[in-house]
Amino acid sequence: MVLSVNNMGDKTLHSKLMVDVVIGPVLDKLEKKDISAAQTLRRAIAKAEGTVPGLTYDLILGLMKKGDVADRVDVCETLLRLGGNNDSEELIIPRPESSFKTLFKCACDLKVILSRIPNQIYDRKQFLETIKEIANSIKILLDAVNQVITQMPPSESGSKQILEERKKEFVRYSKKFSNTLKEYFRDTNQNQNVFMSANYLIHQTNLILKTVKQECC
Repeated sequence: MVLSVNNMGDKTLHSKLMVDVVIGPVLDKLEKKDISAAQTLRRAIAKAEGTVPGLTYDLILGLMKKGDVADRVDVCETLLRLGGNNDSEELIIPRPESSFKTLFKCACDLKVILSRIPNQIYDRKQFLETIKEIANSIKILLDAVNQVITQMPPSESGSKQILEERKKEFVRYSKKFSNTLKEYFRDTNQNQNVFMSANYLIHQTNLILKTVKQECC
C-alpha cells in the first residue's frame, strides 16, 4: 500500500525527492535535445513547488492513481531506493579541484548506502553492517565539507557561512536518523520511520551538493 503522508513536512520532502530523482534526470535528457524547453520546465517546477509545496507529490500520486498503481507502490520506500541515483545535473559539482571531487564522491557514496536500506533492514546482521557504513560515510562527508569550507577564500565569507549552516542542518538530521534507528531496534515494526528518516538524510545530502554548486561554482 502507498505510505500515507503523516504531515505536510513529509509530503514536501517526498515532493522534493521526486524532483531530484524522478523529474531531474528526465529534464537532463530533454536538455540534450531542447535546452530551452528543459530550462523553462525546471524554472516552472521550481516556482510551482515554491508557491505550493508538495505539488509535485500530488501530481505524481495523481498519475499513479489514474494508472491504478497507487495501491501497489510504497512512495517512501520507492523514493529511498531511487535516492542513490546521482545522475541529475542539478547535483553534479563541476569544480575540478580534488576537494570538490572528494565531496561529490562522498555524498554519492552515502546516498547509495542509504538507498540499500529497504533491501537490508530485514536481515539484522546485514543491516547492522550497513549502519556502520552509513556512520562512517557521514563522518567522511562532513570531513569533505570542512575541507571545502577551509579552502574557500576570505572574499567568500558569506558563502562559507551558508555552507556552515547547511552542514549544521545535515548534522541535525544525522542525529535524528541515529535516534530513529535506536527506536527501530526497540520496535522493529517502525521500519517506515527508518525509511522516512533516511530520505530526509538523502535530501540533506542533496542540499549540500546544491549549496556547494550554487555558492562555489
